[in-house]
Amino acid sequence: MSLALDPNFCDLLTDSHLRVVGAPLLDPEVLQADAARWLYEDAPFCVVAHNADADPRFVYANRAAQQCFEYTWDEMTALRSRLSAEHPNREERHGLLESVRTKGYASGYRGLRIAKSGRRFWIENVTVWNLINREGTYCGQAAAFRQWQDV
Repeated sequence: MSLALDPNFCDLLTDSHLRVVGAPLLDPEVLQADAARWLYEDAPFCVVAHNADADPRFVYANRAAQQCFEYTWDEMTALRSRLSAEHPNREERHGLLESVRTKGYASGYRGLRIAKSGRRFWIENVTVWNLINREGTYCGQAAAFRQWQDV
């Protein structure tokens, strides 16, 4: 089942962001009933999420993120998240994700990423947070960023 428009997954993203980061992910003007569609289709910023596997796979990428990384939904959600960074940059990315796993979140991150075409780009002012459901179960991690630029 696709999580693209899933209101429960949108709630996990937004609720975790609010509880872990301490700030809302969405503007208050976005109606709760329309939040999943707006975040996926209309958000002017990128949101990606991966699962809690040992080698995590993307489970969510809104349209802005799909355009940034040049993947379709099906391609993006089949991709191991480590492959969004070139091999030399994967250790840095892994260190960030381990830090987030223990501290809950990180903000202000800047990292080099690679698109499907091989285009390299910087993601900037990234917030990465743990996806924790209301029962306290760790479900993976998500990232949001509004800025990116080609190398």
